[in-house]
Amino acid sequence: MAYSSSGDARVRRKKRIRKKVFGTSERPRLTIFRTSSHMYAQIVDDVSSVTLASASTLSLELRSHDGHKGNIEAAKAVGRLIAERAKAAPIERVVFDRNGFLYHGRVQALADSAREAGLDF
Repeated sequence: MAYSSSGDARVRRKKRIRKKVFGTSERPRLTIFRTSSHMYAQIVDDVSSVTLASASTLSLELRSHDGHKGNIEAAKAVGRLIAERAKAAPIERVVFDRNGFLYHGRVQALADSAREAGLDF
């Protein structure tokens, strides 16, 4: 199968990552997704196929955030919010799934912000 666009390349990277990254109930998977205008994060237990916590720039707490929702500041806010929600659902340790996106820019900002807010990965 020939891959032509960057979205297809991301899907190839995603499949390669998901072979190795698996979330358990002791250490669930923190997965992210980004579009040009929004950031999304979920904490997933892959054993029972359940989303334990989620946050995005569309969350009620972040809707009042001024400016563009697809920038680094918004990604940092999503990282803090997902860490707060993880602590509320007693989750301290996670495995990070960058979902095929390069660990750079908004993806890195979200991860660093979640770490600063107390999530261990």
